Amino acid sequence: MNKKIFLPFLALAAILVFSACSGKLTPLSEQYIKAEPQPLEVIGGEVPVTINATFPAKWFNKNAVVTVTPVLRYATGETWGTSYTFQGEKVKANNQAVSYASGGNATMRSTFEYKPAMKKSELYLTFDAKIKNKTVKLPDVKIAEGVIATSALADAATANPAIGADKFQRIIKEAYDANIMFLIQQAELRSKELGKGEIKDWQDLVQNANEAPNQNVSVEISAYASPDGGLKLNDALAERRESNTTNYLNRELKKRKIDVPVDARYTAQDWEGFRDLVSKSNLQDKDLVLRVLSMYNDPEQREREIKNISTVFKSLADEILPQLRRSRLTANIEIIGKSDDEIAALAKGDAGSLTVEELLYAATLTDNEAEKEAIYTKASNIYPDDYRAWNNIGMQRFRAGDFDKAEQMFNKANSIKNNSEANVNLGLLALLKGDKSKAQQLLGNASDVPELGEALGLLYLEQGDYAKAVSSFAGTKSNNAALAQILTKDYSTAAQTLNSVKNANAITDYLKAVVAARTNDSNGVVNNLKAAIDKDRSIAKEAAIDLEFAKYANNASFTDLVK
Repeated sequence: MNKKIFLPFLALAAILVFSACSGKLTPLSEQYIKAEPQPLEVIGGEVPVTINATFPAKWFNKNAVVTVTPVLRYATGETWGTSYTFQGEKVKANNQAVSYASGGNATMRSTFEYKPAMKKSELYLTFDAKIKNKTVKLPDVKIAEGVIATSALADAATANPAIGADKFQRIIKEAYDANIMFLIQQAELRSKELGKGEIKDWQDLVQNANEAPNQNVSVEISAYASPDGGLKLNDALAERRESNTTNYLNRELKKRKIDVPVDARYTAQDWEGFRDLVSKSNLQDKDLVLRVLSMYNDPEQREREIKNISTVFKSLADEILPQLRRSRLTANIEIIGKSDDEIAALAKGDAGSLTVEELLYAATLTDNEAEKEAIYTKASNIYPDDYRAWNNIGMQRFRAGDFDKAEQMFNKANSIKNNSEANVNLGLLALLKGDKSKAQQLLGNASDVPELGEALGLLYLEQGDYAKAVSSFAGTKSNNAALAQILTKDYSTAAQTLNSVKNANAITDYLKAVVAARTNDSNGVVNNLKAAIDKDRSIAKEAAIDLEFAKYANNASFTDLVK
């Protein structure tokens, strides 16, 4: 062939060969892809991953469109993540463009809803690629292996449900007052005052309390002078009023054969009583009077300033000051309730003779869960309008693992009265069902319940907000509280918490093993795992694939334990 004709064909062939080579999409090497975290980890019931990928120079064909999708594969299936699409420079579309000459970087984020099978899994990137209309097959690239699922050990079923607490008081303290009034600047007791029904009723009350076998009584006398007339005069006046009242009362108590302690005192100028009466009155300019009281501490200056308020002083003299010229008699009565033995016996035999407070208290006197529930059931029958009885039946059902019945009882309690205890408990049930939004709403409707902090700690734990969880769990000694401390890397405190768990179970020991693994204590790993497996044999299978113990895979003691 003529060389002049052959050479142009040779050049054209070289160009076609080069073009064909430059148009290929070759498999993307694992070195260009990084997944974080490594290994993956469950946070708030989900497995998040951030993938940073680099498309090397001269890799991305100018006419190519590549869709990249992460997929997490495990024994029982696979879960696909968020797809990201990229395009070459000549493609007319709205995807992220990648330069052929210089390549490019991409950040892709995905979240997978956690399933227990994901503990043993592999994360791949898949590629759906086309050059113009031609499909290009690219192999999947493995970018991560396994999921740490320690946070999934959070368990609402082990939380303490809120109890509708009793208000039982063994000794009920009550105070009853009666007043003997005096005329201005006088200390004599007047027959009109002593003959009042108020005084007779008060004396009868003291006598009845003194004679009752389950009551104690003591008496106080507090004599006062109104804050007018000068401190020296009022001091002597109040003292005489106290003395006269004490002598009178001692005679009356002796007549009735009442032997009780009598404590007497007097106050020269009753400024506190004055302030209280003025603040509750409808007096004109009362705010001005109260301001004078707050501005001046000296009693004589106070009296002068108040008298200078001419518009109000007459009303004070007519309406307020006379009420302060008195001796107040106070009967302090202690009513002593039934003993624990009496209450426990009546709860079994004659529950109807107990008040609702005594009956609810009776349930706290036994450690037998069946007996507790029986008492709460009696309380719900005798006092059906008290929400606490229904809530507490639900509490017992919750502890027994009968969550459907527990929910019925909590809803019954709320139907009687919307209350914090039932809302906390319904919130725990919502967490058991994985409904964190409903749990947050229910717990937000609760307050002033001791168990609320633990429930909120569990909510925050399952939301992945571990710092808030630790704060809410403050003082709680439970597996869930220790788990929050582990996830915030406070291993020392977590160990202390686990050692203080009252009813330790297999998960308590398992978490101790996790703490040991994270603090490089191989003996602690083996010993605590053994304790956990002795309580629950199924834990061996879980420990064998748990990446918390990955570095012990070649430890003979560990492998013998979990095989």
